[in-house]
Formats: sequence, C-alpha cells, structure tokens
Amino acid sequence: MTVDSKQTRETLSVLGLCLLLYIVSSSNNVIGKMLLNDFPFPMTVTMVQLTSISLYSGPFFRLCGVRRFVDISWRYYFKLIVPLALGKFLASVLNHVSLWKVTVSYAHTVKATMPLFTVILSRIIMGEKQTGKVYLSLAPIIVGVAIATLTELSFDMAGLISTLTATLGLSLQNIFSKKVLHDTGMHHLRLLHILGRLALCMFLPLWLYFDLAAVLSHPNLIKNGSYRTLILLWADGGLNWLQNVLAFSVMSLVSPLTYAVASASKRLFVIGISLFILGNPVTTVNVLGMMMAVFGVLLYNKAKYDARQEEKKQTVLPMTQHLQPQSHKGYVSLPSSPHHNLNYLERSTNGNVSTMRAAGPKQNGSGNILTNGWADQSINVHIHPPINNNISSNGYTSREKKLSKPNILFV
Repeated sequence: MTVDSKQTRETLSVLGLCLLLYIVSSSNNVIGKMLLNDFPFPMTVTMVQLTSISLYSGPFFRLCGVRRFVDISWRYYFKLIVPLALGKFLASVLNHVSLWKVTVSYAHTVKATMPLFTVILSRIIMGEKQTGKVYLSLAPIIVGVAIATLTELSFDMAGLISTLTATLGLSLQNIFSKKVLHDTGMHHLRLLHILGRLALCMFLPLWLYFDLAAVLSHPNLIKNGSYRTLILLWADGGLNWLQNVLAFSVMSLVSPLTYAVASASKRLFVIGISLFILGNPVTTVNVLGMMMAVFGVLLYNKAKYDARQEEKKQTVLPMTQHLQPQSHKGYVSLPSSPHHNLNYLERSTNGNVSTMRAAGPKQNGSGNILTNGWADQSINVHIHPPINNNISSNGYTSREKKLSKPNILFV
C-alpha cells in the first residue's frame, strides 16, 4: 500500500468516526430530552448511563485490547479517584436537570463556557498563566452566551444554574483526570470505566432510597402496555457510552487542535439537529448568539494550540545551543591530547551517560578523537540529547513520535 493511499484511508476513517460521533451525540441529546419530558427523573437517567458504562466497557475493552488498569496506592485512590467519581455523578445529574429544564440548543450554548471555567480553575488550582490571545478568545464566548440567554424564549433560571454548575464540574473533571492519567499512565478509556463503576456503587443505595419507589409508581414507566420509556432509557444509556468511546477514539487519532475543531463542530451539529427535530422556537438574534459562542470556542482552542507550540520552541532552542558538533554517524569529535585521561562511556536509551571502565584514546587519521562511546573527563564534556530522540548505545539516534495527551476527557 502506498503512502498516499494509506493517508487517504486514515483521513476517511477519521471523517467517518467524526460523522458517527455527531450522529450519536445528537441522537443521545434528542432522546434524553424526549425521555426527561415524559419521565422527569434525572438521577435515574444518570444511574442508567453509569450502569451502561459498567456493563459494556469491560467486554468491549477486552475485545479491543485496551490495556488493563495499573496498580495505584489506596491513598491516591481515595485522594483523587473517589472525588472524581463523585464529581462525575453530580455533573451528570446536573446535566440532565439542565436538559430537562431548558432546550438542547440552549444547554449546549451554555456549555460553550467550559474554556472560561477551565482557564479560571487552572489559574487557581494549578497556577497556570495564559497568553493574551487566550484571554481575548474568551470574550466572544461570554458575549455569545449572554446574547443567547437574553433572547432565549424558554429561559429557566434553574436550568441555567444547573448547566453552568455541570460545566464547572466537567472542567474540574478534565483538570484532575489529566493529572491522574499523567501520574498513573492509565488508559483514558479505563479511567472512564473505573469512574463509572465506582460512581454506580457509591450512589446506587441513594438512588434506591430516593428514586426507586417514585420511578416504579410513575404512570409513564409502562403506559397502556407501552414500553416506550424503558426503551428510551436503554437507548440513552447505550448512546451515552458509545458517544464517550467514539470521542476518545477520534481524540487518539488526531491532534488536539483538530479534535477541538471537531468538538466545536459537533456542538453546532447537535444544536442544529435539536432545533430541526424538536422544533424549539428561536429568534435570529438567539441563533447568532449561539454561533458566536461556538466560534469563541474555536478561537480559544486555536490560541491554546499556538501557546503550546511557542512553549515547545522555547524549550527546544536553549537545549540545541549546547550540542557538540556531530558527524553524520552521530559521533562527537574532540581535540586529541596525549594527556587526556579517557573513560569508556555507555549511553543508555534515555540519553544518560554512565562511566563504565577506563581505556586509552582512540584516534583517527586527522588527529581527532572520535568518541564512539568515548569522552574526555578532564575537559568536562556534556553530551545533550536532542528533544524526543532516543540515543542508542552505538551513538545513533532514532526519532520517536510523541503522542499528545487528550485535552478533553468528558463530553
């Protein structure tokens, strides 16, 4: 297979996954809205979704070869994993409350404020500072959400507060989930499975106490022999699980900026489909506010991408200034001297240099010493490996592709 045909196949695969993600996400939101209109139990809908994650993830991940969970200490488990599971449950319940109280289009417009919460929380918790372009990109998000709020025909204060709180919770999850992935090396799909299973175990007793009796006695659960509500519950849980798996799959195949664009495009797709299927009344100014908010999300992600690229340049340039001149085979050439006391050095795969044994100088025809594993201690030679390179024991270098970490973990 040629390189061009392989790239074309990969591009078509990504486009196909993105299209499938848009369809699944839109269907999940529309079905969730229809379900909550007739069956107003946000906690029950959340428990069904957590149950779907717990039941479907294990067999599917084993089939796909997703690496298993790594061992972590109990202290770390209770310090980060348990609070994350708690946050996942609460954010999901609040998200369903917002979906119940307001339209799908307005809920997704308010969710566009996630970059604003992320910037504020990252500054408070992690002490991260952003560039001026990042801060400026937040302006159209704020203005767009404000316009959409002022012109929303079916505005509900409880729905707005629930959506903002759920978005705040999702931002916190993304920040601390990235820390867990960085600290443990856990696969992000495994983290999703663990959090879903833990949240289910933690809140199943609460659901049994608060919701079970009311759910079983609700007239719409089984109405005139119709199992419509039960079918919608099953479909909502399955689609929510599939949406997360597809989102992570797309995330693993594309760059962070490409995924950010795909995520913003998905939000537009969901808004458009919900308006078309559910027929929510909107005004032209309301739609303009929605578009401005989503456009602000695109600007924010582009500004973040540019800031990351600038950081990489500033990190690489100081390192390259101290590199010794090398030949085409990766050797370092040093001036020879009969008084030099040389030691044989072995370079490990991570670029470190360790002293092994003493040896005499090895000269070439021009009077220079080729340090094919040799170096002069008396002149304090420092060999700096290039960024993202592996230096093998024979002095050759090989380029290693560095995979970017996912920038969004929960959708």
